[in-house]
Amino acid sequence: MPLKTFSGGIHPLEKTHHGKGLSEHLAITKPEAPRRVKLPMAQHIGAPCRPLVVAGDRVLRGQLIGETGGFVSAPVHASVSGAVLSVQPERAIGGQTPLTVTIENDFKDETVEFIPADPAALSREELLKRVAAAGLAGMGGAAFPLHVKLSPPEGTKIDYLLLNGAECEPYLTADHRMMLERGEMILKGAAILKRILDADAAIIGIEANKQDAIANLERLAQGSGIKIQPLRVKYPQGSEKQIIQSLTGRQVPSGKLPAAAGCVVVNVSTAHAVYEAVALGKPLIDRVLTVTGEGIETPANLEVPIGTEISHLIACCGGLKDGSARLVSGGPMMGIAVFEEDLPIVKGSSGILALLHGSQDAHGEGPCIHCGRCSRGCPIHLQPYELYSDMLKKDWAAAEKHGALDCVECGACSYICPARREVTSAIRVAKRQAQALKRK
Repeated sequence: MPLKTFSGGIHPLEKTHHGKGLSEHLAITKPEAPRRVKLPMAQHIGAPCRPLVVAGDRVLRGQLIGETGGFVSAPVHASVSGAVLSVQPERAIGGQTPLTVTIENDFKDETVEFIPADPAALSREELLKRVAAAGLAGMGGAAFPLHVKLSPPEGTKIDYLLLNGAECEPYLTADHRMMLERGEMILKGAAILKRILDADAAIIGIEANKQDAIANLERLAQGSGIKIQPLRVKYPQGSEKQIIQSLTGRQVPSGKLPAAAGCVVVNVSTAHAVYEAVALGKPLIDRVLTVTGEGIETPANLEVPIGTEISHLIACCGGLKDGSARLVSGGPMMGIAVFEEDLPIVKGSSGILALLHGSQDAHGEGPCIHCGRCSRGCPIHLQPYELYSDMLKKDWAAAEKHGALDCVECGACSYICPARREVTSAIRVAKRQAQALKRK
């Protein structure tokens, strides 16, 4: 089957197999449970949740502890049983300080009763209701409330349900292992999603460096009507707009959502969570993520309670090696640098990466040499050097004109820049200011 792809993009870490060799052959394991979890009330795009517990309350695993603050919101559930230690603002990955419920694990693992159901016996409305109640948000990084994504504007026809198995970020392998070890449940989740959307077709896109996952899902998908499509290894192949272009040839109009192109994109791990929510009645309280990098003693793919602190994950993997220079939440391209190890992982956390000294270029920024590499690498076909200049001049109207609002912040321009300019960071600033100007 020919490999599909999009125009533009880059090939980071190509000679080292994208860093995935550290963990791609390691089965998912459940480490020792954490002694406490921290559950922010804002683990999703949209309105934060309102806590339903106070310090001193005892909670059960799976218990609702945060109710939604509006339609664009996702409820939060306790991921361990135990006593609530505090409900107060706490530092989170990214620097925000959302209201956070901290629970001391009693290690009894007492759980609320999950109410299973036969998906085939439920209506589309009932399926969607169970997805919303389970607190599902995109597990590929964006953390958009799933029930909102599955509720396109009235009159919108969804032609394609696209499952994102590209996992194009270097080093990360959690989705890869999920497709190998839990492929059947991913396909069942895909079937549920297809019914909710009344989509004509369902396609799972997987980068060609995961041949074992492709073969496994092709075998499991026989007779299901779900197509498995290999994709060329290129970054950012897994970005929403790029995977739509790769799999369907369609492009999302500027300023519009994928539904405007007749598509909805869902991460494969999210599809697995859909199956658990609908068929098992289990809310989103655990997730699989990769702890890896040359700075980790023993890389692993771990299934842990949401809210587990980064320090616990590192300890479960043997600790950091001497010379570890930086921790990153997510992958090296779009991840966020982490400076405090007691921060919790959340619904959208795909991995923790430890880099050694020498993994990053230590030189400062140089002058732009107008080579055009950033433009050729941009998957949205912007002119990043123009947006960088707009940021320096603080010309936010020009930034909007030059397409800042369409930037997906993938980091390709910064990675490919020979002058080592922080182009993505500059565009991110310009994008936020252009958005504020537009709101005014």
